[in-house]
Amino acid sequence: MLTLKGCGTALFTPFKNGKLDEAAFAATVRRQVDAGIHFLVPLGTTGETPCLSVAERKRVLELTRENAPGKPLLVGGGTNSLTATLESMAQLPDADAFLIVVPYYNKPNQTGIYEYFKAVAGSTEKPVVIYNVPSRTGANIQAETTLRLAEEIPNIIAVKEASGNYAQISQIVRCKPAGFSVLSGNDDETLSLMATGADGIISVAANIAPREMVEMVEALQKDDMVKARALHHRLFPLFKACFVEPNPIPGKAAMARLGLMANELRLPLVPATPKTEELMAKVLDALWK
Repeated sequence: MLTLKGCGTALFTPFKNGKLDEAAFAATVRRQVDAGIHFLVPLGTTGETPCLSVAERKRVLELTRENAPGKPLLVGGGTNSLTATLESMAQLPDADAFLIVVPYYNKPNQTGIYEYFKAVAGSTEKPVVIYNVPSRTGANIQAETTLRLAEEIPNIIAVKEASGNYAQISQIVRCKPAGFSVLSGNDDETLSLMATGADGIISVAANIAPREMVEMVEALQKDDMVKARALHHRLFPLFKACFVEPNPIPGKAAMARLGLMANELRLPLVPATPKTEELMAKVLDALWK
């Protein structure tokens, strides 16, 4: 069974004149590989996946595989409907593992969340990763439910925890079974969570600064706290800037400034405000001065 550790990048999906920019996407994936990224996460929230057609989702996965041979691909496949989630997973058979978000909008209770993930995992032999992001979904999977799934369902192998609830995440880290990974879902919490036992990060900032994120995570894996702290403080302004507007709006502005993709999003998301553009310019200039 796949084990996910280290730094994985929640990939942006570049557009040009309303269409998937395949050349820009391939180049950004190769940039990730060159930086030593540990795994890649296409088709997540950061990739504006709800606004992609089925054909576009398939092509994104194909391009990721072609340009990152040998890298584990954790592929977003979750919706707020069990039927739709299973259909989405079936459309992406080349995924190494599936990232499945806690169902949004429905606001299920803990029993409903448990049964949902049990059904999803039971539909596939591939690994499943729980994605907990209550700020977007309106529902939090509690530590007890995550641990029950980790203990009872063999192919539920990890959780991406973006609740921001340190006590909840620490409880999962403390009690998780062997082989189950806890991955931070927030860049600015990577240092604190990995220092107390988490296994890695699914990162937005790694789109922009992949080499620096890999270096920080690998320093944490080696318990080199001096280096890890220095990199955390260097990257911290980028971590915060990436979320001054809803992700991926600020990050795409940064990528455009670096010449890596057009600053183009799909409605209902729109490009960054001039204030955010100015902030990103200052952050990037300071990061690599």
